[in-house]
Amino acid sequence: MSIVRVALWAETLKARRSKVSLLSAAAFAILPLVSGLFMVILKDPEAARSMGLISMKSQLIAGAADWPTHFEILLQGMAIAGSILFAFVTAWIFGREFADHTVKELLALPTPRGSIVAAKFVVLALWVLVLTLMVYLLGLGVGALVEIPGWSLELAWSSFGSLMLIALLDFMLMPLVALFASAGRGYLPALGWAFFTLILAQILGVLGWGDWLPWSVPVLASGMAGPGSAGQIGIHSYLLVLLTFILGIGATLTWWLRADHSR
Repeated sequence: MSIVRVALWAETLKARRSKVSLLSAAAFAILPLVSGLFMVILKDPEAARSMGLISMKSQLIAGAADWPTHFEILLQGMAIAGSILFAFVTAWIFGREFADHTVKELLALPTPRGSIVAAKFVVLALWVLVLTLMVYLLGLGVGALVEIPGWSLELAWSSFGSLMLIALLDFMLMPLVALFASAGRGYLPALGWAFFTLILAQILGVLGWGDWLPWSVPVLASGMAGPGSAGQIGIHSYLLVLLTFILGIGATLTWWLRADHSR
């Protein structure tokens, strides 16, 4: 078995045995369930009030109880939830050994540091993929259970493609989170960075400069910034996300290769 495969297997076992995998799955499962609840409320507001799902004086959200609205909620939820929850997962993958004070034991193994970093990023990519597929499949199940109208295979496929795109954009912003978890030797610096970029994305999005900030691109792509917000994204937006991804990978790898891990 090659060194890279050994490192990948070790990182996979850590993820499988950790409660973080179950917690992240449970957190993402809330998204399609909440969307399903909105569909129930929009489908029959009076029945929802009588069941106590909403108060008698509450104002309903805009939208119709149909598949387009259901998928729209999933996309927008993924844009926000992905930026935060993927950051939690990334911080755990790269900050775990520092938080548990086991990094010296990890580096004492006959595995190159570059292989360890590569294995961590592969596990993160697979983790993101599994969570995204779970959200989509649960969304299909919830929508079918609620029996909302407007289904079409074309809509399902296009929504799947959009969901995967948003998840990919969120994932490509995670290497810098990995860098902060590594250089900060723990979870808090990485999570602080994640929340900072989320707030910054909201501010520049309001000012109309979101297409020039990589962390705003997933939100714009989801349509959460308003009708036509996806049209604000140009090729420069995707190139900035790609550049951020490459710089994050390179910086994280460089830090692991050169940093002093004896302390």
